[in-house]
Amino acid sequence: MKCLVVVAHPLPDSLCRSLARFAIERLEAAGHEVTVEDLYGNGFGAALTEAERRSYYADAFDSSAVAGEAARLTEAEALVLVFPTWWYGFPAILKGWFDRVWSPGIAFDHSSNFGPIKPRLKLTHVLAITTLGSPWWIDTLVLWQPVRRILRIAILGACARGVRFNMLSLHSAEKPPAERVVRFERRIANVLDRWGRADERPPLRL
Repeated sequence: MKCLVVVAHPLPDSLCRSLARFAIERLEAAGHEVTVEDLYGNGFGAALTEAERRSYYADAFDSSAVAGEAARLTEAEALVLVFPTWWYGFPAILKGWFDRVWSPGIAFDHSSNFGPIKPRLKLTHVLAITTLGSPWWIDTLVLWQPVRRILRIAILGACARGVRFNMLSLHSAEKPPAERVVRFERRIANVLDRWGRADERPPLRL
């Protein structure tokens, strides 16, 4: 498959980037075609521009400033997102990627009278890999996994219906023991290794 790996961490020696490299190597070893979108490395601008916002409901969205990112997204059959969870949300640069690239004519089409949007993306598999400083019980029991819910219901549910979605979260990740990281990498491998066989089955519905 054509796999797009989006990395959103400013530090080259971060755990997120190490996990991204692991995922990329696993995908390439399985024979997938991998494209890497390094948001910080590419200097991606997170803020939606005036031209983009003014054209949001026009006949055609002004995607000129994000044409490369849009092309890579629309060509992808599988998506891996690697990012830290900060304040129980996306890093600003990743939120900006959703704001600017998952746009009308790219990720979805508007319906008449501002009704439900119509999905455009051909994604069949999505894996979100994230690290959190907080313990699991705060993210899960207190806040009900807000990032997971936004990804699964609001973003993918609107733009890539029927996608196979997995999210792996490494909690208490500020100074994790090496063995915990290795176990987490095994979980990543287990998900990615199934992608090679998943096309034999119909996709699960969200």
